[in-house]
Amino acid sequence: MDKQQKWHAWYFLAAIMGVALLGQVLSFGHNVADIPYSQFLTDLKSDKIAEVSVAGDSINGQWKVAQKNGVKRFVTTRVTPDLAAELEKNHVKFSGQPQNTLLATVLSYVLPTLLFFGVWWFWFRNFAQGQMGGGGLMAIGRSKAKVYVETDTKTTFADVAGVDEAKDELREVVEFLKHPAQYGRLGARMPKGILLVGPPGTGKTLLARAVAGEAGVPFFSINGSEFVEMFVGVGAARVRDLFVQAREKAPAIIFIDELDAMGRARGAYPFGANDEKEQTLNQLLVELDGFDSRSGLVLLAATNRPEILDPALLRAGRFDRQVLVDRPDKLGRVEVLELYLKKHKIGPHVSAEEIAALTPGFTGADLANLVNEAALVATRRDAGEISMNDFTEAVERIVAGLEKRKRILSPKERRVVAYHEMGHALVAMSLPGADPVHKISIIPRGVGALGYTLQRPTEDRFVITRDELVDRMSVLLGGRAAEWLTFHHTSTGAADDLVKVTDIARDMTMRFGMDPKLGPISYEGPPSPFLPGAPGMAGGHEKRFSEATSREIDEAVHALVADGFQRTLDILTARKALLEKGAEMLLERETLDEETLKLLRAEVVQVAPVRPVPA
Repeated sequence: MDKQQKWHAWYFLAAIMGVALLGQVLSFGHNVADIPYSQFLTDLKSDKIAEVSVAGDSINGQWKVAQKNGVKRFVTTRVTPDLAAELEKNHVKFSGQPQNTLLATVLSYVLPTLLFFGVWWFWFRNFAQGQMGGGGLMAIGRSKAKVYVETDTKTTFADVAGVDEAKDELREVVEFLKHPAQYGRLGARMPKGILLVGPPGTGKTLLARAVAGEAGVPFFSINGSEFVEMFVGVGAARVRDLFVQAREKAPAIIFIDELDAMGRARGAYPFGANDEKEQTLNQLLVELDGFDSRSGLVLLAATNRPEILDPALLRAGRFDRQVLVDRPDKLGRVEVLELYLKKHKIGPHVSAEEIAALTPGFTGADLANLVNEAALVATRRDAGEISMNDFTEAVERIVAGLEKRKRILSPKERRVVAYHEMGHALVAMSLPGADPVHKISIIPRGVGALGYTLQRPTEDRFVITRDELVDRMSVLLGGRAAEWLTFHHTSTGAADDLVKVTDIARDMTMRFGMDPKLGPISYEGPPSPFLPGAPGMAGGHEKRFSEATSREIDEAVHALVADGFQRTLDILTARKALLEKGAEMLLERETLDEETLKLLRAEVVQVAPVRPVPA
């Protein structure tokens, strides 16, 4: 409801109340005679009055016979009996003066009406704006997209690093938006929809903004969850309104973040259908079919879970192209770090390549957080610039947690932790395929880490062999084996290690087909490719095998872990002297850096080789 409509409503209400009040006044004046109280007493004594009603000082009555002017009813204001008797005795005409009740009468009509209208209007505005998306009841179906014009979208491809392949794919969009006629001279058309897929924090939203910034066109940005409301049809109306607005400003870019919030596969809800989400999705499908990409309208979307999207969204003619925005490799991390390091005061010995080697698997957002943490570490020690040690400390804070020097461990606990961490390190040094050990510490960090062993991969790995997975299991079991070998008992310190070992063994058996007895068969569907721990749509964690096979799987997992533990125990038994020497060094210094570990690694190499992994 706009401002003019509001004033029209007020005028209409005031007119109704005025007509009602005027009618009451006119009818009251024409049908009732106002007489003096003395006349009332005379008519009363003359038996001319048929009936009387008294309300306070006001007397309303009716004559038995109508008066000359045809009026039969009267009203008068009584006077106190003593005064009336005295005045009548002296033949004085007298009458009472009624109080002016016009204001009270008007207020009795106006105030309830205003109160009712105010309550209704308050509810109307709050319900329409708070519950239905703002802008009044008539705006319930309007899109909530934030519109950024050319001057607002200052992000360009120069602000995005580490995802060169994705940038190359999206440059075509920029060229099409800038020169649609030239780009389509051979009959080519731009894909109607481009879906950016990848893990969280890899820069999907940043890339979409960079496309708009490079092309210099309006950028409509909205989250998929903003289309979903409790009322059926609201989301579909917002989809229609979004495309209407975008067409008016074409050429333009529509960006829908978290597309899976509205585009989940129909029929995938275990407890019945969700009409609102399905109607919203259906409307989006219709809009994708209803616009011509040559008009200069491009739809970008981003999601972390492409496997749960409705197949109709991903077919040709809708989201024609999927662009992977993955975690950057080592070279990509170097580019991202160089981009962020320009904004900070960096020491002369800081190397982006060394930092990239310390951060395998980090996304662009993780690297931005790392640089910020390093800056905070340097600020705390009142330094004038950020050194390489600050970055190392920042990596440890992110990976292992905040250092807790005030957590006091008993001498016995410190000794157990020292042997536990040295067991991890010695096994890693003994296996040629294991990642090099970067640092060992028995200073507690994070929620439950009483110590930690940091390994630094020499390269990014995309394919891992069975032998390498078994070596990883051996490194994880090194802490438990060292405790058993030294103290002849086990502790709760290896709880997290055992969870990881069991997960590796189950994946080797159920997903990778690496058990010789079970054969090359997958017994478990793939997880979500970009969200660790989330099951995918194709099977997930659904059980797809018999009880007999389940028993064989359990036995295979148990055999893998048991054999890995025995192998780890053999490695540490052959190096028991080095285990005790390293543990004592760790108890003395609390932290062993890479330079100290090089000397220990040289002694480890001289010991007998490790037995090979059984087939």
